[in-house]
Amino acid sequence: MAEVRSVKIDGEKLYIFNGVIYIYESTEGFSLQLDIIVSEVVVKRYKDLDNLIVEIELDDGRVIDAIMHVNSLQGGLPQLNLYVELEDSHEYGDLDVVNENEAWSSNLEEGITLEEIRKVEMPEEVVKLKLKLPIDQAEWLVKQKKPVLNELFKEFINEYWKK
Repeated sequence: MAEVRSVKIDGEKLYIFNGVIYIYESTEGFSLQLDIIVSEVVVKRYKDLDNLIVEIELDDGRVIDAIMHVNSLQGGLPQLNLYVELEDSHEYGDLDVVNENEAWSSNLEEGITLEEIRKVEMPEEVVKLKLKLPIDQAEWLVKQKKPVLNELFKEFINEYWKK
């Protein structure tokens, strides 16, 4: 398999933890496939988009530019599968070819953990709470600005979590 050095989507360089590029052969034809392990933030940003301008730099220095479609793969680590149908499979003749009828695994996730990925880019989620508080605490809480409350709860949870 060709080693992927870097990937840019729509001009933005992605932090990739691992990646593999190959030709996929099926009864419908050939497609150029790029599987990459990325952060949860990157998956969330691109998973619902259809056509992306992708620049792939390989370890041997080659650069492949293509307009690709995206699939987000479920389970395991956050990853994207980018693909484009090929008219001529010989255009990328030196890439490995994977046939739909053959068992194949890239071991893309091997040696990478979700904790390592989150050290690079931690996703944030919006959380809504319903609390039952004394009126004076509720009034104080309503008067606070959102960034102040975010920091307050982060600190509280971190302290409580450590115990």
